[in-house]
Amino acid sequence: MNIPEDLRYLPSHEWARVGDARVTVGITDYAQDALGDIVYVELPEVGRTVAAGEAFCEVESTKSVSDIYAPVAGEVVAVNTDLGDAPQKINDSPYGEGWLCVIQATDPGSVSELLDAAAYRKLLEEE
Repeated sequence: MNIPEDLRYLPSHEWARVGDARVTVGITDYAQDALGDIVYVELPEVGRTVAAGEAFCEVESTKSVSDIYAPVAGEVVAVNTDLGDAPQKINDSPYGEGWLCVIQATDPGSVSELLDAAAYRKLLEEE
């Protein structure tokens, strides 16, 4: 299971990559594996304001539909439009080409409240 050390994680299996006040969001390797083949992604609209912990988009696989939760509060400033034609990029590269969106964080420091890689590994061991 790939769990990059430089990311932060939610217990609901989203990851957050911080760059200045912008937070790139995706789902973890564990989540994409559990979902199976991803066939559709409903991305949030650019300009949408989200609250930390809010369900703000969906990923549909051959097994189920899963809500994706915002790791931080802020405004969606970019979405990965490539996923419209190629949602399988989430399966192929969950931490790279399979990113979902970028949020301009209201409080970038709030990312420190998320799980680090060691805490996320421990969470997975307990599941």
